[in-house]
Amino acid sequence: MKVVLINRSDSLGGAAVASARLMRAMRRSGIDARMLVADKRGSDPNVALLGGPLATKGCFLAERLGIFLRNGLNRDTLFKIDDASWGLNAAAHPWVREADAIVLNWINQGTLSVAGIRRLAALRKPIVWVMHDMWNCTGVCHHAYDCRRYRQVCRACPLTGAKGTDLSTAVQRAKQQLYADVPIHFVAVSHWLADCCRQSSLMRNASISVIANPIDAEKFEFGRRRDPDVCPAGPDAIVAAMGAARLDDPVKGFDLLVAATRHIAAHNPQLAKRLHIVLYGTLRNQSLLDEIAVPHTYLGYRSDVNRIMQNADIVLSTSRYESFGYTLAEGLASGCVPVTTGMGGQADIVKHRQNGYVSGTLSPADIAAGIEWAAGCGLDRAQQHRYALNHFDGAAVAAQYSTLLSGLVK
Repeated sequence: MKVVLINRSDSLGGAAVASARLMRAMRRSGIDARMLVADKRGSDPNVALLGGPLATKGCFLAERLGIFLRNGLNRDTLFKIDDASWGLNAAAHPWVREADAIVLNWINQGTLSVAGIRRLAALRKPIVWVMHDMWNCTGVCHHAYDCRRYRQVCRACPLTGAKGTDLSTAVQRAKQQLYADVPIHFVAVSHWLADCCRQSSLMRNASISVIANPIDAEKFEFGRRRDPDVCPAGPDAIVAAMGAARLDDPVKGFDLLVAATRHIAAHNPQLAKRLHIVLYGTLRNQSLLDEIAVPHTYLGYRSDVNRIMQNADIVLSTSRYESFGYTLAEGLASGCVPVTTGMGGQADIVKHRQNGYVSGTLSPADIAAGIEWAAGCGLDRAQQHRYALNHFDGAAVAAQYSTLLSGLVK
C-alpha cells in the first residue's frame, strides 16, 4: 500500500515531528509511506517539497496578507488563525498520483487550501485527516480556549477583532461545505480533541478515530543517570523536567510552574530543598527564571530529550491546553513519573495515581500536590517505559493506521 502524508514542515512544530515519525513508523511496518511538505529542513529522501520556492512563498504571503487585512491589521493574532484560502497544488504531485491513500496533517499557512483539498478528492483516493489541534472543528482558530462559539456559529471572533459575521464565519461555512461534499475520515490524536470535534457544529456527525501520536519508545533508555551538564543536582535530588518549544508561551503555564514551586517552598520546605527543576526549550523572557522558588537549571533548546529525561525523576507539564502531550509520553518512555494538568489530551497518556498524577484543575496547589505525590510514589522506571512502549511506540501506532487505511482503500 502506498501512502502519502502532507504537512507544512518535516521538523518545525509538534505536528511536523509527529508526521515525520508516523511516516517512518509506517515504512518500518511495511507501508510505502512518503511525505510532502512546504518547508523541508531534513535530508530524508522519503520527504519531498510540495511545490517550488516561489509558489510556496507566494501562497504563504497571500494568505497572511488576506488575514492581516481582515483581522484589523493586528500582528498579535496574525499567526494564531488560518483560513486555508491559499495553497499548493498537491493533486499534481506524482507521489500523490501514485498513492493509494492520502493522509493530511497540519496543512495551514499556505500549504493546502480548501479548493486544493477538493482537487485531492477529485482523484478519488481515500483521505484521512490527522488533527493536531482544534482548527478542523472551529472557524479559524487552532485552540478555542474558553470560547464556545464553534459549537454553533463562529462569529465576532476575538482573534479577528470584528463584530458579527466575520472571517471566522466565512471559513466555518467553507469547511462545512467541504465536509459535506468530500468523504474524509478524521483522526484525533487524543480523546479530548475528538470530544471537542463531536461537540462542534462542523464535526458532530463526522467519522473520527482516535490514534495517539507516535514516539520511538523502543529507542528510549530509561535508566536513571546524573550528567552535570544536564542537571548539577546531586544523586539525592528529586529532579522534575519540563520542556516546550517556547516555555513562556501563555498556553504552557509557566506562571503555574512558578506558583507551584512557591507553594512547595511555603508548605513543604523539606521537599523544596531536594527539588530541582530542569527546563529546556526557548524562553523569550529569561528573567522569569528568577521567580522559580526552588533550585533550577535552564538548558535552552536541546534535542537530546531522552538524555534529559534520564536525569529526571518527574516529567512536568503545566499546560493550560494540550492536544496530546509529547513531553509526557517521552518522559514516560524514559522512566519518569508524569505530573500534568488535565486540560487536554494529557489524560490519554497519564492515568491518575497509576502511572502519574493528573491535576483536575489549574490550581498551583494541586500541581504542587502532584509533584509531592510523584516524589514519593516509587514507581518503577522500567514499568513506566513498558507502558509507553505498549501505547505510543511507532510500531503500535502504525499498526492502527494500517488497519484504518486497509479498510478505506478499495
